[in-house]
Amino acid sequence: MYSPLISQLIESLRILPGVGPKSAQRMALQLLERNQAGAKRLADALMLACEKVGRCATCRTLTEESQCSLCKSQKRDGSILCVVEMPADVFALEQSGTYSGKYFVLMGKLSPIDGIGPKELGLDLLLQKMLEPELQEIIVATNPTMEGEATAHYIAEMAKRNNITVSRIAHGVPLGGELEYIDGGTLAHALASRREI
Repeated sequence: MYSPLISQLIESLRILPGVGPKSAQRMALQLLERNQAGAKRLADALMLACEKVGRCATCRTLTEESQCSLCKSQKRDGSILCVVEMPADVFALEQSGTYSGKYFVLMGKLSPIDGIGPKELGLDLLLQKMLEPELQEIIVATNPTMEGEATAHYIAEMAKRNNITVSRIAHGVPLGGELEYIDGGTLAHALASRREI
């Protein structure tokens, strides 16, 4: 029905989460018919981000610098480390405005069936952080899924072996929910109500 280039654009837009065939078609036609300047800006921004954005050497979140602004900040509390699954979780927790410690991004969760073990999550790097004398508490903020809970338990055992207090975010995060989709008020409550595991 559409020319090859338009079809390719529609299919390319479908890789985005929550974008089905109809939404992709509407987006493609909007960009081509009504906002070609916006389409060019989008394409340029996407190309530049793909070329320049990598991982923070300290916390592993996304950044175009060797160390992200959160890790560089002297205002962050280095005695508390919040462990999350993905960079989107860092953004969600930062929007709550209640957490002032540092982060460690796992880039996933333990899932042996998918071949994701401790090495793939960088837990060796997390262990190095546990050996830093400044660190006193780890907040495990993995998603409350089976894999997230297994990951939290694994991290808690690591921390306990290194005499570090471990807490888990609590109330307000529904079982099976994902942090990036939860509002700031709920996340603030969850952080304030964390419990030791």
